Amino acid sequence: MTLPATHIRRLLGWGRTLARHGALRGIENDPNTPAPVRTLCKVARFGTIQPKTPDYAGAFRAIGPAAIKLGQTLATRPDLVGEEAAHNLLALQDKLPPVDFALIRREIESTFGKPLESLFASFDPDPIGAASVAQVHSAVTTDGRKVAVKILRPGVREKFTRDIETYEWAAAHLEALGGAEVSRLRPRMVIANFKRWTVRELDLRREAASASELADTMRAHAGYRIPAIDWDRTNGRVMTLDWIDGIKISDTAALDAAGFDRADLAQRLVLAFLTQAINGGYFHADMHQGNLFVDKEGTIVAIDFGIMGRIDRRARQWLAEILYGLTTGNYRRVAEIHFEAQYVPSYHSVGEFATALRAVGEPMRGKPVS
Repeated sequence: MTLPATHIRRLLGWGRTLARHGALRGIENDPNTPAPVRTLCKVARFGTIQPKTPDYAGAFRAIGPAAIKLGQTLATRPDLVGEEAAHNLLALQDKLPPVDFALIRREIESTFGKPLESLFASFDPDPIGAASVAQVHSAVTTDGRKVAVKILRPGVREKFTRDIETYEWAAAHLEALGGAEVSRLRPRMVIANFKRWTVRELDLRREAASASELADTMRAHAGYRIPAIDWDRTNGRVMTLDWIDGIKISDTAALDAAGFDRADLAQRLVLAFLTQAINGGYFHADMHQGNLFVDKEGTIVAIDFGIMGRIDRRARQWLAEILYGLTTGNYRRVAEIHFEAQYVPSYHSVGEFATALRAVGEPMRGKPVS
C-alpha cells in the first residue's frame, strides 16, 4: 500500500510541473478550492516562473501518459475545469512523440516469444500514429496481408497503475475537504470512470474482442464496417487488424475530390450509431472524426475500440422514446422520460424542464444532419 507521504510527494512534483506551465493559477485563485489544496499549490509553485497564459496541455504532456489520458478526459468537462482549460486540453488529441522502434520490437518479441520476422514479412519502423497508451505501425504478415499493428507503450501499464492510485487518493481527499461545491463535481467518480476505461484500454485483447463484437452487431448494416482482427497476432499488449486504405472523415476536401456525398455519409453515420445503441445496445463510445475513415467503396470504417458503451433494454427504450419525442417536438414526453429514468432529480419541475428542452431542440428540429 502506498504511503500518504508518497502520494503527497508525487502531487508536489506534478504541481511544480503544472506551475511551470501556469496551470495552477486558476486552482489557487478559485474561492471554492479547499484551503489545504490552495496551500499545496503555493508550495508547489514556490520559486517557479509562471507564464502569463496557462498551457494545461503542455503540463499534462510533461507529467506523463496517465496525465495525458486524464487531460483528454478533462477536456470534455468544462464544468469541472473551466472553458479555457478544456479548450487548451483539446491539444492532447494531437500526436505524441513515438517510442523508439528497438523498444517496440522488444515488446512484440517478448509478448509472443518469437522473432518479429516470424510474424511479419515486413514491419515499418516509423509509426503512423502515437498516443499516450499505444502506437500503431503498418506491417505485412508472412502470408502477405497488409495490417495495422497497435502496440502498448513499454511500461505504460505500470505507470498508469502507480499514477491512478495517487489520483484516487487525491480525489478522495479533495471531495472530503472541498465542501458542497466540490462534492457536486464528484471528483472521485471522475477518476473512477477514468480508471475503468483506462484499464480496458490497457488490455488490447479486450479491445480486439470489442471490435469483434461490434462487427457482429453491424454485420447486416451496409455502408459501415469494422476491420477484422488477426487473432494469431493479437494478445494483451499487441493487436493486429486489417489495414484500412481510406480518407479521414474530417478531410472534407479529400472526400469532395473523391466524389463522396457528405450528406449521405452523415446520414449513414447517424444511422450506424443508432443501430449500435438502440438495436444492439452495444456501441462505439469514442466515434470522433479521428476514428472514422471512408474507404474507396464509400464505406465508413471505424477504428479504436478501447472505449465502448453498453445499454440495457429498458434504457434503450427510453433513448428511443427521447429521440422520437425530440424529432416530433413532444418535449413534455421527453421531459417525463427523464424523470422516469431518474436522469433528472424529482424536485425539479417537469414543465420547466420541458421548456428548457424546447429551447434547445426547436432551433435544430427538422434540420439535416449534415
